[in-house]
Amino acid sequence: MNMNTLFHMQRGLDSYIEKEHNLEGTDLFDQKVLALLVEIGELANETRCFKFWSTKGPSDRSVILEEFVDGVHFILSLGILTNWTDTTPASQQPAKTVTDQFLLVTGAIHAFHQSKTKKAYQLLMNRFFTLGDMLGFSTKEVEEAYIAKNEVNYKRQQSGY
Repeated sequence: MNMNTLFHMQRGLDSYIEKEHNLEGTDLFDQKVLALLVEIGELANETRCFKFWSTKGPSDRSVILEEFVDGVHFILSLGILTNWTDTTPASQQPAKTVTDQFLLVTGAIHAFHQSKTKKAYQLLMNRFFTLGDMLGFSTKEVEEAYIAKNEVNYKRQQSGY
């Protein structure tokens, strides 16, 4: 996965949105952290990994991948805001379950929100992409899905989303 390309694409989308919504120079860090938390919740909901009370299975793999990529957008955007664009995901020992990994990811989001350090950002990225590994997504799939969703996001902005 070429993180430089993804950061570049995200920077372009962020700039476009900020210009179109007259947000240039506005600190959007907290809004992006909350947006990431919401996306993580949507991703968890599609996997249904925590729904012990239900017999319904997870959503289609493509739906889960799209939700995962929504999270990638906000992780990249937060990296841009804090100037940590030289960061790449590193593999780490996954949690025992997908539910546990989701909890690690949300903990890492909160830790990064508090500290805004490169170390906290790296941990967030590692835990999130480890979750992607646990969900069965290859780096190639994630990159291709990111590129496709980035295009969709531009079209949404152009149509008054």
